[in-house]
Amino acid sequence: MSEAPPLFDTAFAEGFTQLLRWRRDVRHFDRRPVAEDELHALLACACSAPSVGNAQPWRFVRLRTPAIRDTLACHVDAQNARAAEHYAGQARYDHYVSLKLHGLREAPELLAVFCNEQPLAGHGLGIATMPETLRYSCVLAVHTLWLAARVRGIGIGWVSILEPKVVQAMLNVPAHWSLIALLCIGYPAQDSDTPELEQHGWQSRESLNDRLFER
Repeated sequence: MSEAPPLFDTAFAEGFTQLLRWRRDVRHFDRRPVAEDELHALLACACSAPSVGNAQPWRFVRLRTPAIRDTLACHVDAQNARAAEHYAGQARYDHYVSLKLHGLREAPELLAVFCNEQPLAGHGLGIATMPETLRYSCVLAVHTLWLAARVRGIGIGWVSILEPKVVQAMLNVPAHWSLIALLCIGYPAQDSDTPELEQHGWQSRESLNDRLFER
């Protein structure tokens, strides 16, 4: 017989709402290492995320080799410089180049999250018409990891200014693994409940009314 489900009371609901508010994308890290048991606890939480057909397609690659970390940071810096060209001649150019968009050199842990596009688990259930749900499952694993980290006072930054195929080759992963996320993990230099891009005047959060439609 299975256990009775826990009671998620009002206090828990309020605490969960606060967790969502304080789950921020972190770019500034201090140098404290993340303990091995903490990191493995986070990954275990990530693996409890929902997945299509119970396929569990997420694959985690922990980047521990200094040379790989440095090469990756240089690649992202180069891609960031290219992205800045999009704003050349615009008022936002100086604003863009002033932003800190990753913590690859400071974060104690770097984690690449891949999707196995050909998982044996799940036996193809649920992906015949929407194979992209495998990737959606991996995104849910990232979000679950992110919340679990924040509960422990650990921050995560998602780095997206990169060429996925270059990173895939750099990390020597199977060809049928697609890159979902490159994550910086560590203790934030400073906590805030306001998104950093909002703090620096790039973009504020818009209201639900701008995002909700009815048919």
